[in-house]
Amino acid sequence: MKIIKAFWRRLTSPSKVAVGVVLFMGFMGGLLFWGAFNTGMEATNTEAFCSGCHAPIVKEIQETVHYSNRSGVRAICSDCHVPHNWTDKIVRKVQASKELVAHALGTIDTEEKFQARRGHLASREWQRMKNNDSQECRNCHEFEYMDFSEQGPRSMKQHSTALASGDKTCVDCHKGIAHKLPDMKGVEGWQ
Repeated sequence: MKIIKAFWRRLTSPSKVAVGVVLFMGFMGGLLFWGAFNTGMEATNTEAFCSGCHAPIVKEIQETVHYSNRSGVRAICSDCHVPHNWTDKIVRKVQASKELVAHALGTIDTEEKFQARRGHLASREWQRMKNNDSQECRNCHEFEYMDFSEQGPRSMKQHSTALASGDKTCVDCHKGIAHKLPDMKGVEGWQ
């Protein structure tokens, strides 16, 4: 019994060195976890990662103004499909994890299967963007800073009307701006 009491006393009154070692190990473990987690998050934001499953889509973008333009500014997949705010980014990454599962299970692992599901995927993404007021678009494009006089008459009218009414968001009018519009026949909820 004395041995158990001595052992218990030793466990409940650790030395200052032991407390310091445990705290240091916890701090270092936290740094290593955060570094690995952040590295993983950034690795899944690259065009190379996205093209692993969405190669046809990445090729389409190369034909648009978002890829090559007079100013040299280029948007990649994550600029439009991953929120920039950290908490929103985490939520989107969790949502996107089911896309990885679908690819692994073979739901969209060939171009034919992907094209067959493309309308559904586009509809879901457009709804997500509508729900968040096209926040990813607004990370680069803001009504406040647009020079309507530099736009064509139709664009000027539409942008100034949308700005005044506040009920439209970018994706309402700009579906297909960076991707070809999919065939929406048979997509539930699509008019």
